[in-house]
Amino acid sequence: MRIVFFLVQKEFLQIFRNKFMLPMLLVMPVVQTVLLSFAANYEIKNLSLGVVDHDLSPLSRQLVAKFGASGYFKVQGISFSAKAADEDLARDRTDLILEIPPHFERDLVREGNAAVSITANAINATKAGLGLGYANGMVRDFNQSLAGSGLRAAGIDVTYSNWYNPRLDYKTFMGPGILGEIIALIICFLTALNIVREREVGTIEQLNVTPIKKWQFILGKLLPFWMISLVMMTVGLTVGWLIFRIPMLGDLRLVFLYTLVFAPCMLGLGFLISNFAESQQQAMFTAWFFLIIFILMCGLFTPTDSMPQWAQYLNMLNPVKYFVEFMRLVLLKGAGFADIRQNFFTVLGYAAVVNGLAVWSYRKRA
Repeated sequence: MRIVFFLVQKEFLQIFRNKFMLPMLLVMPVVQTVLLSFAANYEIKNLSLGVVDHDLSPLSRQLVAKFGASGYFKVQGISFSAKAADEDLARDRTDLILEIPPHFERDLVREGNAAVSITANAINATKAGLGLGYANGMVRDFNQSLAGSGLRAAGIDVTYSNWYNPRLDYKTFMGPGILGEIIALIICFLTALNIVREREVGTIEQLNVTPIKKWQFILGKLLPFWMISLVMMTVGLTVGWLIFRIPMLGDLRLVFLYTLVFAPCMLGLGFLISNFAESQQQAMFTAWFFLIIFILMCGLFTPTDSMPQWAQYLNMLNPVKYFVEFMRLVLLKGAGFADIRQNFFTVLGYAAVVNGLAVWSYRKRA
């Protein structure tokens, strides 16, 4: 272990002398966590709403006013022509059309129900789905207000609550996932590039001709980044608590224990990539090929349960997916070890396999 200690010491000296690497390890997680948590916004506001009001009654105007006052919709104008509204939708002047039929108020007063039509521009399916959800909420609230005024019989009274994120704050949801994704991305990239860089400048050949064993060399290379991953997690959690007020209901000791197990997954992957890359450019593109798949399929932006079945099976090989899932379970739900035990041992096995392949595929070249 004395040899490993000297190798770790050498790596830390290289890291602190590198003017690019240290800011990347400490500043980038803060900047990316803050920027992405604010920018990756699932909440859509100011949707352009075109209104076709064939009734022009007090109740129809009240419904339109409710849409405009919600903050989610911006009423572009009220017309009488459905054809003109369709043209505005086709030319992207509006996102949704609310069409109120003739005798809207009369039907509500006499029969207790009336129909309205909502049409969405579904080229952007996410935007259209959220817009329709907001619109349905507006109509439902309007119905409830009418029921309270006695204009029609009250329907089912629904009581709801939002657990784990009562204010439906997207930053609370995105913050833990983004933090896990950033740590995975940075340590994998840096491990791959660091080793290939030494091969390019020739310093790694000096180590190859020494009696240092393969496992000692790899352990000496990976331990510094393993320790730095804990620092990155500490910085990220501090930023998440200070800026976004992430609840952090779970045991933080479990978070750091899991990071100690997860980091070797990405470190081993970076080392495995470096074993087959001849240049930093090759290592960078190869690492990015895997990481972009891991990030897009990890559940950070879209639920993994919504993926096709074959994609869900493939996603079982995605270590970032386990990390994002873990961070949200522990920080937002307060999950304990019993709740994430399967996740923990899956990642532990993943780390053992990847690092075993890295050791096996590394060749000392004298």
